[in-house]
Amino acid sequence: MRITDLLGKKIIICDGAMGTMMQKYGLKVGELPELLSFTNPEVIKEIHEAYFRAGSDFVSSNTFGCNRYKLENTGYTVKQVVTQAVKLAKEAANHVAEEEKAQGRLSRDRFVALDVAPIGRLMEPVGDLTFEEAYDIYKEQILAGVEAGADFVFFETYTDIYEMKVGVLAAKENCDLPIFCSVTFQEDGRMLMGTDPLTAVNILQDLGIDAVGINCSLGPKQITGIAREILACSKLPVLVQPNAGLPVIVNGETVFNVDIEEYVEAMQELLQAGIAIAGGCCGTTPDYIAALVESIRDKDYPALAQDAVRHRREKAITAVSSSTTTVILDHRIRVIGERINPTGKKLLKEALKEKDLSYIENEAIAQVRAGAEILDINVGLPEIDEYEMMLEVIKKVSSVVTVPLQIDSADPEVIEAAARHYNGKPLINSVNGKKENMEAIFPIVKKYGACVIALTLDEKGLPKNTEERLAIAERIITTAESYGIDRERILVDCLTLTVSAQQNAGRDTLEAIRQVKSRFGVKTTLGASNISFGLPERKLLNRTFLAMALEAGLDAPITDPLVAEYMDTIHAFEALSCKDIESKDFIRFYGGQFVPAAGKTSEKTKTQAEINETTLDEIIIEGYEDRAAKATENLLKTMKPLEIVEQIIIPALETVGKDYESGASFLPQLIKSADTVKAAFVVLKEAMKSSGGMISYGKIILATVQGDIHDIGKNIVKVLLENYGYEVVDLGKDVPIQKVVEVAKSEHIKMVGLSALMTTTVANMEKTIKALKDAGLDCITAVGGAVLTADYAEKIGADFYCKEAMDTVRVANRIFKATK
Repeated sequence: MRITDLLGKKIIICDGAMGTMMQKYGLKVGELPELLSFTNPEVIKEIHEAYFRAGSDFVSSNTFGCNRYKLENTGYTVKQVVTQAVKLAKEAANHVAEEEKAQGRLSRDRFVALDVAPIGRLMEPVGDLTFEEAYDIYKEQILAGVEAGADFVFFETYTDIYEMKVGVLAAKENCDLPIFCSVTFQEDGRMLMGTDPLTAVNILQDLGIDAVGINCSLGPKQITGIAREILACSKLPVLVQPNAGLPVIVNGETVFNVDIEEYVEAMQELLQAGIAIAGGCCGTTPDYIAALVESIRDKDYPALAQDAVRHRREKAITAVSSSTTTVILDHRIRVIGERINPTGKKLLKEALKEKDLSYIENEAIAQVRAGAEILDINVGLPEIDEYEMMLEVIKKVSSVVTVPLQIDSADPEVIEAAARHYNGKPLINSVNGKKENMEAIFPIVKKYGACVIALTLDEKGLPKNTEERLAIAERIITTAESYGIDRERILVDCLTLTVSAQQNAGRDTLEAIRQVKSRFGVKTTLGASNISFGLPERKLLNRTFLAMALEAGLDAPITDPLVAEYMDTIHAFEALSCKDIESKDFIRFYGGQFVPAAGKTSEKTKTQAEINETTLDEIIIEGYEDRAAKATENLLKTMKPLEIVEQIIIPALETVGKDYESGASFLPQLIKSADTVKAAFVVLKEAMKSSGGMISYGKIILATVQGDIHDIGKNIVKVLLENYGYEVVDLGKDVPIQKVVEVAKSEHIKMVGLSALMTTTVANMEKTIKALKDAGLDCITAVGGAVLTADYAEKIGADFYCKEAMDTVRVANRIFKATK
C-alpha cells in the first residue's frame, strides 16, 4: 500500500513537531538535530513511536536539515544520515505494530516520509545557489531516501517556490515515490519571496505531486485563512500543519501559546472546510495529535466524500504564474505583449546579437506599464545561441517585471530548458497538430505543469476554413488529454491569414473562435495583426478585427500594448461588454485618474540613448543593476560621493522599502535594488579612496547564534545594511558566544545583530546578549528570526526586535544617524 491509497478513505494524520520533542528529551542547545539519530537513536525512535501511538499515519524522518550544505564539517555524509534516520522511523513503525499485535489489536499501515527541507541558501538571482547545484543537492538526498526505504517524499517548510520546484523535479526524475509539498507563509499571506497561496498552488499542482499544503510559521487560527485560499484553488488534497501558536518564555522555559483544545477546535474547522491531511508543526506534541485523532473518530468530512475528487476538479482554472503573480484567464481580456520577438524588429535583433539585455529589460517594463499581463519571450535568431540566450533573457526579464512569461520557440530543446528553469508556471508557445510536434511538446507541457497554445495547423499546412480549424483543435485537445493535460491548460489559436490574400480569412477565424469555445470549452488566443499584411491603414484594420475577435470570444490577444489604439479598443470593449463591471477600469484609465506609465501616445519604447539617461534613483528603483555604475560616474562629475548617497541612493532605497512593506513589490525586487546600489557603491568607494575618505555610517556585527546553521535572514539583512552605507562585520553562522564578544570589543562595535531560526538555539541568543553585557560593552543588540516575537526578544534582554529585514536598517539609522 502507498500513502496515496489512503486519500479519500480517511483523514491522513501527520506527526507533530520534532524539535519540540527533542528538547523535551534533552537535546542540547546547539546540537544538530539530525545527528541525534547517531548519538541517541533511542530518543528518535521513542519520539516516532509516540506519534504512531497517538494515531499518526506517517512520521517524518529526522532529515529536515540533511543536505550536503548543512552537514558540512559534521563528519557524516548525507547517505549515512538519511539511512539512519529512515531506519529508526521504520523500526518505530514496526515496534508499534508488534505492540498492537501483542495486545490483540488490529494493526494498520504506517508510513515513513523522507523529510526534505530548504537547503539554507537563497536561489539565484537573489542568492548564489544555482538551479543545477540545488538539483544535485536534492537528488543526493532523495536517492539516499529511496535506497533507505522511505515511503514517500515530503517537502516541507519552504519559503521559496522556486527552490521547491527544483526539489520536486529532482524527486520526479529520480524516483517514483508519492510527493507531498508544504510551503510556509508569513502573516501577510505570502511566502518569503512574495508568492501568494494561489500562485503557489498553480505552480505546484500540475508538476505531478500528490498533495499540497501549508505548515509552520503560523498558529492554527492565523493559518486558517491561508488554508482556505489553498482549498479554494487546489485540485489536489490539501495538507495543513500549524504551529501551536507562538513561542513564549514561562519560568525560563520556551512554550507555545496555543493549547490542545484551541488547536483541535481550529483543525476541526479546517477539516470541515475540506483539508485531507492534518497534523502539527512547531510546539505540537503527541498529545496534540492524539486529541486530534480522537476528535475525528467516526466523523465524515468533505475530503472523504465520494465526489471529493470531482469537487476539486471543478476548481480548475486556466492560469499562468510568475513567482509572485498569477494571471487567470477568466472573463476579462488578458493581453499578451508581443514585443520581445525579433520577427520584423530590427532594434531587437541588434540587441540580441549584441547581448544588450538592457534593451530587452526596457521592452518588458514598458509593455507591462502599458497593460500587458503576460509577456511573450522569443529570442530565435540563427546568429546566436538561442538556448543560452533564452535562459538569460528569462532570468533578466523576471527580475524587472512580475508578470508571467510565454515561452516562444520552434525548438523543443529550448522550450524545455526555459520551462525547467523558469520560476513560475509558463505559457508555452506552441504546439500544433503535426504528430511529431505533439510528441515533442506535450511531454514538456506535462512534466513542467505548463499551459500551452495550440495552433490550428498540421501536416497539411494552414487550414482553409473553419471546419479544418475545428478538426485540428479537437485532435490537439484529445491528444493532450491522453498525456494527462487537461483542457484548462490549453489556449487555442485559430490563426488567421491576411484578407489581402484570402478574403474569407477573417470571417473563418472569427467563426472558429466561437465554435472552439462552445464545443471544447477552452480559452483562445490570437495574433490579430496578421489580418492586415499587404494592406494600407494596417492599424485601422488590426484594431477593428481585434474588436470583432473579442466579440467572438477571444480571451488573450497577442498584441503590441504600446500601440494606444489596440489598448483603447480592449478597454472600450471590456466596458461595453460588461466585463469591466461598472466601467471602473475604463474610468480609471480615461477619467483623468490614471496615466499609463509608458505614455498613451507613444508607440515605441525608449531609445537606447534615453535608456542611458535614466536617472540613478530610477535605476535603483527599477533594479537596472548593469546601468548603475555609468550613472554614478556621470553624477560624480557634479556631486560629491556622500551627496549622491544622501540625496539619491538613500531616498531611492526608502521608496523601494516602502513598496516592499506595502506589498507593491517583494523580496526579489528589494534584493535586486540592493544589488543595483552595490554596483553604484563600487564606483563611489573608489572615488572616496582616491581622496582618502570612505563611506560608512557605522560598523555592525551580524551573526547567526551558536548552534544555528540558518543564515538566509542574516544574509538579507547584510545586503540591506551595506547598501544604506553601513560596514558589516559578518561573523557567519553557528558563531560561538565568546567570538561575538571578542569581535565587538576589538572592533569597538556599537550594534550587534543576532539571528536564530530554531527554538532550540534561542537560548544561545539570550546567552550571547548576556555575555556582551557582562563584558561591559556599550553596544545595542537587535534580534530577529522566525521563532522570535517582540515579547520574546524583550524577555531575553534584546534592545530591539526586528521582525523584517528593513527593521534592522531603521534601528541602525536610529543608533548611528542620531549621533551624527
